Amino acid sequence: MNIEQFYPLFLRSNNVTIDSRKIQKDDIFFAFSGESFNAATLAEKAVEEGALAVIVEQKDFENEDKNIFYVPSTLQFLQDLAMHHRSQLRIPVIGLTGSNGKTTTKELIHAVLSETFNVQYTLGNLNNHIGVPLTVLSIRPEHEIAVIEMGANHQKEIELLCTISRPDYGYITNFGKAHLEGFGGFEGVIKGKSELYDYLKNHNQTILVNENDAIQIEKTEGYEPKITFGKESSKYNFGLFSKEHCVGLVYQGVEMLSKLTGEYNFTNLCAAASLGLHFGVDIEKIKHAIENYTPTNMRSQIVKKEDKTLVLDTYNANPSSMAASLRNFITFEGSKTIIIGDMLELGEESAGEHESILQLAGELGFNEIITVGKNFKNINSSAISFESTDELIEYLKQNKIQSHNVLLKASRGISLEKAAEFI
Repeated sequence: MNIEQFYPLFLRSNNVTIDSRKIQKDDIFFAFSGESFNAATLAEKAVEEGALAVIVEQKDFENEDKNIFYVPSTLQFLQDLAMHHRSQLRIPVIGLTGSNGKTTTKELIHAVLSETFNVQYTLGNLNNHIGVPLTVLSIRPEHEIAVIEMGANHQKEIELLCTISRPDYGYITNFGKAHLEGFGGFEGVIKGKSELYDYLKNHNQTILVNENDAIQIEKTEGYEPKITFGKESSKYNFGLFSKEHCVGLVYQGVEMLSKLTGEYNFTNLCAAASLGLHFGVDIEKIKHAIENYTPTNMRSQIVKKEDKTLVLDTYNANPSSMAASLRNFITFEGSKTIIIGDMLELGEESAGEHESILQLAGELGFNEIITVGKNFKNINSSAISFESTDELIEYLKQNKIQSHNVLLKASRGISLEKAAEFI
């Protein structure tokens, strides 16, 4: 089975999935197998449940009469199918990566552009070598624009994802201290993320640039075409304002207040508004999108709970985003407790980065500092400390936090959001 033979069958399908539990009528099921499970054993059942076709990489399970097809690698076939499908598309594709804020920015761009266009975009966190092909394959004739998030934790990963998604526009939210272990330090982060710039330049595509970011300016200097924001000389110049812990922007006298906390989200809002303006979305519609976007994904999410304000930011954490969250949270009025969890994938720099965050927290003067995770506990002598979120929860059951404001911030692996209901 090759891509050209299979593609007409794909065009008849409703969806492509790698989850056997979610198969619906006329889906295509890619039977990915793990070390302890052979998904190909589910091929016959998938067809019985309505799958239009199944892709397996074990020859013994092939049955072309039932549209169960053998390929040497399900992953390679998925990626190749996505590349072939992308080559047929004639709509603008926006590629997005960065160390912090890429998911929030993706959702804001989707919200803004959806005011005028039928937009397909990366669902959830499907931003890797499997998720990006799935997103590309979810683009159908009714869609007018696509927004594709690309994540990476090592070199050459963004390069691969660009080859699959072939973005016409690209934006790097920022370069931060994330995945230092895989990238080989901060310079490695810059090099790895800049693979998006490399692709766009090599294919004469458009780059969106935040001109308040020195690295973005340096990496795109002298290049055209590009869309700029951030300074008075930029194509789009936005003003910053905030109200009741939320951040907003002003454009040509029109104020747009989001439901996001933190000035670090200002550039995310600017990126979405810039692309909206570039694609001709009316400013009042951009305002409507920004003001009605509600974060529900544990990213800069404000939760009111009885007499307390919780800031839930537990989906991801690295030294850059952690420091930004702490500096934002100290501006809240009233007493403040921070519950911060380990930052993962920092490699040899882990101990030093955790020490720096604890030092910053002490200097900012929070009413109470609580840490969760072995990295913080190993160096923590000045705060309440737990090795796990479960230990923290047991503590919270017996000890009510008195502060009016509580920040929860940690890497996803700490599962710190589970503690929110006990505060």
